[in-house]
Amino acid sequence: MGCVTVDIVAAVAAGILALVGLVGIVFPVLPGSILVGVGALVWAIWGASGWGWVAFGVAAFLLIVGATSSLLLTGRSLKQRQVPKWPVTVGILLGIVGMFFLPGFGLPIGFAVGLFLAECYRMRDLRKAAITSWETIKALGLGILVEFGCAMVATSILAVSIATAW
Repeated sequence: MGCVTVDIVAAVAAGILALVGLVGIVFPVLPGSILVGVGALVWAIWGASGWGWVAFGVAAFLLIVGATSSLLLTGRSLKQRQVPKWPVTVGILLGIVGMFFLPGFGLPIGFAVGLFLAECYRMRDLRKAAITSWETIKALGLGILVEFGCAMVATSILAVSIATAW
């Protein structure tokens, strides 16, 4: 395999990993930020760009900041609202089940329904369950938005690094 072919394969693999990672952040079935980071690492190791390692370093920093911020923002918000982890876990499990029954939309719908049902059981009050479920969804959405934004910048840096190789 020639050097040019390895570069092309590395670029395509890095790009696919990064794009799948971005999807994994929005639909948290795949480890999104990790896949974007692995894509940047693939390019750093096998790519032809002298900027590959710089791109990987910046991307890794951004991905760590995004994932950490997401966890901290979400955790703090849920703690303030006194929402335990188990209703979120029920939501995730029903979201996974929902993926199989309604591809594309089943994950968010299943998550919301599962979270709401768990909150109804926990609070024994439909109105309060609806409020805490909505607040939980907003908190998780903010965390996803921050993580996705950092991953988008990391992916853009990776794309620039790949583009400068040719």
